[in-house]
Amino acid sequence: MRSTVAASLLLFALSPWVMAGQIYKWVDSQGVTHFDARPPNGVEATAVEGVKPATPPEPISNEAVMKASGEAEQRRIDRKVKSQVADETSRRNEFCTGVRTNLAQLKNNPRVLQQVNGEVRRLTEQERQAKIEEVRKVIDEQCT
Repeated sequence: MRSTVAASLLLFALSPWVMAGQIYKWVDSQGVTHFDARPPNGVEATAVEGVKPATPPEPISNEAVMKASGEAEQRRIDRKVKSQVADETSRRNEFCTGVRTNLAQLKNNPRVLQQVNGEVRRLTEQERQAKIEEVRKVIDEQCT
């Protein structure tokens, strides 16, 4: 099996040189230019110079395939991480907007109501100032 594969690969690799031959150019009676490997009988043909056989492509190594698939996997992971970071940033921005709104309400409204155990009561000035400090700490820790 291996010898068959090796022989096939060798024949495939050598095929451009086997197929490469001289190319001839001629013009027929209607003025059409032709190119062929054999000139026709009775027509003056010129050999085309500078025609080189095609070089066989470089074989793709297993390492190149692994590197390419590894790079594709890395790009997929990068996109996933960037998406997660963007989602987290969006959630943090929403949270910080809400906290800043709460701080503004606490600072601008001296009569803050709070619901505790089903009953609504008004915060004292000391409690309101303590809440303002709590909210400022949260903003300093999580929103800067």
